[in-house]
Amino acid sequence: MPTLKIHREHTLGLPKARKVAAAWAEKVEHRFGMQCTVVRGQTSDTVEFTRSGVDGHLVVAPDHFDLDARLGVLLGVFSRTIESEIEKELDDLLDEGGQAQAGKAGGRAKAAAKPVAAAMPKPANRGGGRR
Repeated sequence: MPTLKIHREHTLGLPKARKVAAAWAEKVEHRFGMQCTVVRGQTSDTVEFTRSGVDGHLVVAPDHFDLDARLGVLLGVFSRTIESEIEKELDDLLDEGGQAQAGKAGGRAKAAAKPVAAAMPKPANRGGGRR
C-alpha cells in the first residue's frame, strides 16, 4: 500500500492551527467525499480521514502539521499527484493564515500541481440511478 507523509512547520499556535485544519477537513470532505473526524487533545489534535481507497490522519500541533495517509492499489498509481495536491491545499491554507512557508519538508518550492480531482474519483453513486 503506497503511503504519503507530509510535514509542515508553522508558527500559528494551536488555536489558529485548529482553524487551518478545520478548513482543510471541510475542503477534502466536499471535494473528495472524505469522512473526517476531529479528535481534540490538550496539546494537539488529530483529524482522521477516510474514503474508499484512502485513510489516514493529520496531526495538528502548535508548531507543525504531520499528515500520514495510506492509498489503496488503484489510487497508489496517482500517489505523486495526490501528494502534490495535498501539499498545495495545505500550503494555500497556511498562506491564507499569513504563515510563511520556510519550514516545508525538503525545502521544496511550491510546484504547480495537477488537479487531483481526476485522480481521486468521487465515491460510486449507490442510489442505483444512471449518471
